[in-house]
Amino acid sequence: MVVLLVELVVLVALVGLLLYALGVWSTRPAVPPAAGRRRLTGPQAQLADAVARARWAPAHDEVDGRTRVLLRRSYAGPDGLPVVLEDRVYTAFASDDPAWEARFTEAMSGARFRCSYLNAEESAG
Repeated sequence: MVVLLVELVVLVALVGLLLYALGVWSTRPAVPPAAGRRRLTGPQAQLADAVARARWAPAHDEVDGRTRVLLRRSYAGPDGLPVVLEDRVYTAFASDDPAWEARFTEAMSGARFRCSYLNAEESAG
């Protein structure tokens, strides 16, 4: 009876080790982080770092008599001016709309909220 109990404990330990090894093996990345990539230096590294720090911010413009509220992803360029990576139209409405101010205020508020969500999502990932 004691021999059977010892064999059972050894079997459970081996199965546990096998499952642990399988779990570790299955969660490792398929490609090592630095494999096949060269390290950037100088201006390339500075540009890559600036692009990685790009943030979403609300913006607006007027095109063909319509006010567009935008979600804009940009970073500060080497000269300090913003460099726009992406513009997404959040909403658009007629520039001569009688309720323009209320619509604009509401749209900008929604765009600010959406930008904060996008920034939080990117910083978490």
